[in-house]
Amino acid sequence: MHMNKFLAVLAREYKKVVFSWMFLITTFLMPVGLAFFMVVPILIFSIKGDETRIAIADPQGEIGKRVKDNLSQEKIAERTKTKVKDVGQKLNPAQNDQLEEVANQMGANFGFVDYDAHGKSPAEIQDELKNLVVANKLDAYLIIPAEVDSQKAEFEFFSRKAGDFISNSVVKNAVNDAVRSQRLVSANISEETLTKLSRKVNFTTIPITETGDTKDGTTDPIAGFIIASVLMTILLVYGQAIMAAIVEEKETKISEILFSSAKPFELLFGKLVGVGLAGLTQLAIWLLVLSVLVAYGLINALAAGMDFSLPNISAEIVIYFFIFFLLGYFIYATIYALIGSMVSNMQEGGQMVLPPVLLLVVALYFCFAVVRDPNSSMSFWVSIVPFFAPIVMPVRILAETPPFWQIALAIVLNALTILVLVWVASRVYRVGMLMYGKRATIPEVWKWIFQK
Repeated sequence: MHMNKFLAVLAREYKKVVFSWMFLITTFLMPVGLAFFMVVPILIFSIKGDETRIAIADPQGEIGKRVKDNLSQEKIAERTKTKVKDVGQKLNPAQNDQLEEVANQMGANFGFVDYDAHGKSPAEIQDELKNLVVANKLDAYLIIPAEVDSQKAEFEFFSRKAGDFISNSVVKNAVNDAVRSQRLVSANISEETLTKLSRKVNFTTIPITETGDTKDGTTDPIAGFIIASVLMTILLVYGQAIMAAIVEEKETKISEILFSSAKPFELLFGKLVGVGLAGLTQLAIWLLVLSVLVAYGLINALAAGMDFSLPNISAEIVIYFFIFFLLGYFIYATIYALIGSMVSNMQEGGQMVLPPVLLLVVALYFCFAVVRDPNSSMSFWVSIVPFFAPIVMPVRILAETPPFWQIALAIVLNALTILVLVWVASRVYRVGMLMYGKRATIPEVWKWIFQK
């Protein structure tokens, strides 16, 4: 009989959340919104702007030619490839073609207008170039100082498109490379020799176990922070949903009717499980959509001949993430339920949610230290203690999976914490839901917990 009441409460809470407009909007529009924010910027940046007509005023005639050469499509592609190689990425033919396309978009935006600055004063150069801009024959001009190597030398780039940070960066890099090349020539050092001497070494980080054995592959720490942030966001959202549901029942006095048909523990636990299942439903839909998008991207990448690798995440790690997500949900949802039982409206509830929010934020900060040294004493303690473990332990597992007994200890400690929190929350819930008009004080809550 008790189980039937629990299931009835669970089904009621699940349907109430899942069939709400807010749930449907966030569930199905979130993937659309993410795709929108990923695709639209790419489309916008791929739009080719009008040609920038630029003149280079070089009184000495040495740097200007090099700058113009550096702004060509070939040079831009070469610099881009060098940067990619510097971060350890290998380019296949398809990626080379993509870089060439980017270079065409960047380099084609510059159209050079010949200008002879030899024998002219800075004031004359400035006036003539300004008049060309006024006559709409010029969009930008670069003035190269007479003494390039002087500490007071200033390269001035005047542009009607001063907000085009991409073009500004390209011009700045072209000037730096031009001056650098000229200095090498003056010192009788070829660029080929300098490139050979400054070539970076091949450096690989290989993870090892406590026994000194190597492990296959490593996972980007950024993935751990992303997962921790997602977990924290979900816990906050559904914790707020629990508190809002409890406050709503108190304000509408539905709780008086519910208490006549079921015990407070059954109502509270059914509410926690029902909203939790709704959260898992939403998360499953998001993961399904994400899987489809990843599969689509993988198919297109393979068809284009590009190298594509997925994160090295095993089924065991996924199971651990699921377990700690559930632990975190029940811990923080119970805390929010406790807060909802103590307050009389959502405004008061908003003033009391700072402690659980701070706990989650501190747990996220601990993730930085855990990623740097997953085997330290601090990493061990913060990954097993209640409140922190649901966020920190998944990140630690992703960085370097600890011994199983540590994971099991974290699960047991947090499961016991959930039992204690649910018992405390149900004791407060049975009295607090029938109190109207005022927020409960700490002494009152303490009295409710131990009241028979």
